[in-house]
Amino acid sequence: MNYILLAAGKGSHLHPITLDYPKPLFKLNDDETVIKRTVHLIKKYDQSAEIAVVTGFMKDLIENEIKNVHFCHNPFYSITNSSASLWFAKEYLDAEQVTIINGDIVLSEKLMQEIICKEVSKPTVYLDSSIQKNSDWNVQVNQDKVVVVTEDLEEYHGEYAGIIKLEKKSAHILKEALEEMINKEMYDQWYEDVFNRLIFKDNFNLYYEDISDYQWTEITDIKDLVNARKIK
Repeated sequence: MNYILLAAGKGSHLHPITLDYPKPLFKLNDDETVIKRTVHLIKKYDQSAEIAVVTGFMKDLIENEIKNVHFCHNPFYSITNSSASLWFAKEYLDAEQVTIINGDIVLSEKLMQEIICKEVSKPTVYLDSSIQKNSDWNVQVNQDKVVVVTEDLEEYHGEYAGIIKLEKKSAHILKEALEEMINKEMYDQWYEDVFNRLIFKDNFNLYYEDISDYQWTEITDIKDLVNARKIK
């Protein structure tokens, strides 16, 4: 399976803590950073994994932190968004199975083993239905399908966990739609907005899985940093 880790951002919401390093290099303990933990667990539970890491802010620090992965650099990280970062790793969308993970997500080992490193038969967004207020990104659903993944909902089914898994057909559809957006100079969009466009424009079927029984966190504030260090 191919894994694309999006780790290009500045982490400006956590300044001044992240003035000297990007969020993926936040230390969870003496030996492990966020991104080092993610790479380690992927390799532990998917020994055939091909991992691509998209860098931007302080790329040399990330490249020195992890080994035996592929690096793709977004040199325009300060003026673009995750759609552009994913575009720089587009070759890794050509695979039977693709998992895209935001670089500031901390996942429990159990979640990685039982869900993240398993193959899917349909495009799947991961959400946590136990979080239905004060989330940064959220997911609204209708029956088994995703209606939208966005920051702009007052009511929603759950918080978006920053993970999308794809099989070959949907990965190809994403790649083509991503190319179209970049060709139209929409560099400032989140890559999740590519899926929103597919859903509303082409009736694309995007499904979801609830991971509320597992430990995980997105690192966006000080509270998340504290919680991240508790996840096993």
